[in-house]
Order: sequence, then C-alpha cells, then structure tokens
Amino acid sequence: MTDTTPDAPISVTAAAAKRILFVVSDEPVGTVLRISVSGGGCSGFSYGFQLTTERADDDIVIEKDGATVVIDAISAEYLRGSQLDFVDDLMGQAFKMNNPNATATCGCGTSFAM
Repeated sequence: MTDTTPDAPISVTAAAAKRILFVVSDEPVGTVLRISVSGGGCSGFSYGFQLTTERADDDIVIEKDGATVVIDAISAEYLRGSQLDFVDDLMGQAFKMNNPNATATCGCGTSFAM
C-alpha cells in the first residue's frame, strides 16, 4: 500500500507506519499521529509528535499501510519533501524526520534550521 495523498508534503516509510499502528493500538479509535513544527529548539525549529483524535479542516491527512498522519498546513510548508522514518538502533528507538529543507540539525535530531 502506498501513501494515499499523491501530493503529500511528506512520505512515511513502512517502518514508521508499522510503529504508528503499534503506538495507537491501545488508544481510542480514530487516534492518529500529528506532526507539527514550532519555533524553538537548539537549531531554531522543533518537530512535534502527538497522538490525537482531533483534526482541523485544513489538516493534511497522509495514510500509509493503515497508519494515519496529520499535519497542519503551516507545518507542512516546513516539512515539504521530508520523510518520516522509525529507527531502532543502538542509540534507541525514535521517529526520525529526514528533512531536505533543513540547513542544520541538532545532535538529537529534534530541531532544525532553515
């Protein structure tokens, strides 16, 4: 199965979709992963990841392998062309945003500059 939004601002890897499904499995029906961008963090902007059942009219909805991600329209502009992945390595488990628009990132990978 592929992303159902052909002009989606981000892509979601199969590993990320699998992890989203695992995380929301104990949550209320309709829970999705919301990704946002806000000012702050060591590099200027921070990624936000939140489980929610709320959606706004202008949210962009991306579905991959049964998992749903929503992004507000403003954050989508900062994320355009990015890929959401889930990594499980010696450093730990985490969602990772691969953002081609970032000119710098912090060591922990949760903030970026443009």
